[in-house]
Amino acid sequence: MIVKYMEKKDKDFVMRIDKHVNDTIYHKRVYTKTGYIMWEKDVPIGIMHYNVLWDNLPFLNLIFVDTKYRNKGFASQALAFWENDMKQQGYKMTLISTQANEEAQHLYRKLGYIDCGGLIFNHTPFDQPMELFFRKVL
Repeated sequence: MIVKYMEKKDKDFVMRIDKHVNDTIYHKRVYTKTGYIMWEKDVPIGIMHYNVLWDNLPFLNLIFVDTKYRNKGFASQALAFWENDMKQQGYKMTLISTQANEEAQHLYRKLGYIDCGGLIFNHTPFDQPMELFFRKVL
């Protein structure tokens, strides 16, 4: 698997997966190199993107691997790539999250992420299961 920064030509693939992104946000990810595409044999199989909180803490907003490529180590490889990219940029720690009812939390712990809190949005416009947060010192 190869991980590359998102490019303008990847827009249709990303937009099919990430329903929260619009043209402006997509172009910002390309320009700032905060979005990635995962490739397996010249086929795009997933995406991930991040923001930087408080100017010094990279937070992975989304990691998605196409269903038929799951449980084959691609997410682990992609996260290792991202962590290395963040370390090379001088960051000391990363932050990631997932909903309490999602399986990703088990992968994050296996990869050395430590639980560090959660948010509950009951009875709000963002009503969802608890969002669990994990940190990893690089």
